[in-house]
This record gives sequence, C-alpha cells and structure tokens, in this order.
Amino acid sequence: MTTLRPLTRQARALAWFTLAALIGVPLAQAHGDEPHDDQPPPKTAATLSNASPKDSSAPQRLPDGSLWVPKPAQHQLGLRTQPAQVQRHAIALELNGKVLPDPNAGGRVQATQAGRIEAGPAGLPMLGATVRKGQVLAYLRPVASSLDRGNQQASLADLDAQYAVAERKLARYAQLEGAIPQKDIDTARIERDALRQRRDAVRNSVSQPEALTAPVNGVLAASHVVLGQVVDARELLFDIVDPTRLMVEALVYAPAQTTSLSEASAVLPGGLVTLRFAGGGQQLRDQAMPVLFRVMRSTAPLAVGQTLPLTARSQQTAEGVAVPRSALVRRSSGDTIVWRHDAPEHFSPRVVRFVPLDAERVVVTQGLQAHDRVVTQGASLLAQVR
Repeated sequence: MTTLRPLTRQARALAWFTLAALIGVPLAQAHGDEPHDDQPPPKTAATLSNASPKDSSAPQRLPDGSLWVPKPAQHQLGLRTQPAQVQRHAIALELNGKVLPDPNAGGRVQATQAGRIEAGPAGLPMLGATVRKGQVLAYLRPVASSLDRGNQQASLADLDAQYAVAERKLARYAQLEGAIPQKDIDTARIERDALRQRRDAVRNSVSQPEALTAPVNGVLAASHVVLGQVVDARELLFDIVDPTRLMVEALVYAPAQTTSLSEASAVLPGGLVTLRFAGGGQQLRDQAMPVLFRVMRSTAPLAVGQTLPLTARSQQTAEGVAVPRSALVRRSSGDTIVWRHDAPEHFSPRVVRFVPLDAERVVVTQGLQAHDRVVTQGASLLAQVR
C-alpha cells in the first residue's frame, strides 16, 4: 500500500496559485510601502493638472485655477476667441454726460407778464406735437388788480373824451376851409390821429390777449400749462427741441485733457451713440471743466436731461491689445481677468490691466502677449464654472 507524503511548503504554494488562477480570485500583493488594500492610490494635484478628466462631459475647474471645457460645452456656452495683437491705440476718458438741446435748434416759451392761459387757434398743443416757427401755441390774457384795472379804465375814458373833442374840432375846421389857415387844419388832424392811437393802445392793453408763439421749428418736449392757469412773468410754459440736433455736456476734472478730445461714443440698451467734440468752457464748475459733444448718430432714443456714460477718445496713445469689454471679468477680490485659450479644451485666467479705448473696447496694457487667444464672448460664463 502506497503511503501519502505530506506536501512541502513550495508544493502547497504552487497548488494555491494554480487554484486561484482557475477560479479567478484576485491576489493581494505588497511591495515595499504600497497599500495592502484594494483601493486605488489617490491622485495628486500634479496628476489632475496634467491630465484632463476624460470621463466627464461637464466643464471642470482644475486645482491650479484653470478650466477644462470639452468641445460640446464650449458650443453650448457660445465661446468665441480672437488672437491678441499688440498695437498702439488712442486711449479714451470715461465721462458722465447729460443730454441737452442744441441752443440753435431748441427754444423756450415764457410768460412776459402775469396772465391767464387761453387756448390757441387749434387748442393747447400736445406733447410730442410738431410745431413751426411763429405758430401760436396759446394766448396769455393779462390779469391786473382791481386798482390797476380801475386806473386803466379811467385812462381809457379820458382818452375817449379827448378823442371826441379832437374829432369835432377837426370837423369844424374842415367846414371853415379857406377861412382859416391850412396849418391849423393839419394840426387838428394830427392831434386827432395821435389820440386815436393812444386810445387803441390802452384798450388793447386792457382786453387784448398776448399770442404765445413758437420761436423755432421742432417738437414740443414739455408743456407746463392748462386752460385757465394763472402764470407769473418769466414762468416757463413750453419747451421745444429738435430731436435730430442734440448735444451732450460732460465734466472733465483735468482741464489739460480738454485740448486732446476728439470723438466720443456711448453704449445704451437700445444701441450706440456717436458724438463729436464741439468745445469746452474756460471756467470751472464744481472744480471741473464743462465740455460739449454734438450727437452725430444715434441708434438709441435720447431724451433731454438723460444721463449717459460716454467714452471720449483723446490724442494720447497706449500700447496694448484691443479686446471687447465683454472679455473682462471682475473677481470677488477686485482683480480683472481675461480667459486665455491655451489648448483645445483648456482655459486659464490672466490678471490684466487696461485703459478704455471706446464704448465697446478696452486696451489691455499688461497681462497678455502677442498671439494669445482671448475669450471675447462667454467669458462671464467661464467664471461660473466650479
């Protein structure tokens, strides 16, 4: 009978490995200081920054602050980029302006005396109505106190009596023509005519209303009257402006800068306003120099008295990269950044310094180099990626 010998240590190990290979049981191996469990080793920051998260289709922010944005996400965000070109540009000043009417195309109607408002030939004009120069807008009937009105009526009665006497005197002289000198007849006629003119003038001042006429052609921008209203002398009644001839006044706090201004522009919700420098004052107002710009073209509606931020171009130049204002993103720390397109799916933030160029663009003087690709559309959406 055959006697079974116990397996040696090497034989038992070989049998275990063979059985494990047949049933597919994973084997734990330990080499040096490697972990002895089944969990994969943690990824380091360097590994995350060098490797893109290919297992996700959503944009992700990497530990170094840059972004990984796949192509489908870039299309959804509407990202647009442009290459940076370093050039010299005319810098601009950012000013706050106020829309004013052109003094040669606008006008005001004021009361020359105290009186009561009466309707014109076509009634009181409505706001926005087109008026012509010399058009009667309303009538102003003078009002006076009881004492003044009594004095005027007394003067009128006295002039009526003097005129009646002069009329009879001239009639008698006319009957005696040839018997009295002709110079006496002429003198009587002149006295009668003078008294008639004085009487008519006093009568008109008592009862005749004053016509309020438009001084220029334009559009009625403001009306401060109603029927029967009693107004005082110099009170503003109507404002007339020409909407095609407007100006913008701004304040410059460095008087030396007024000599280098040329053009300006302003971006409004309804469009773009293009302006041209018209002149500046020589007297400070609130420690600033007032300057005027003429509106050359506007795709947005403007109203007199409206305030708008404008960018005035000067003759001073600066070297840098011109980018749209939509490319700038302000961080919570106060820094302004732009997003640089480093790779097809990789974006990195760049802290920049800039000066205004016009209403839609700025000149980046620090933070960008030539041929860098800058995100010009959708930069604010990239800043929200977490």
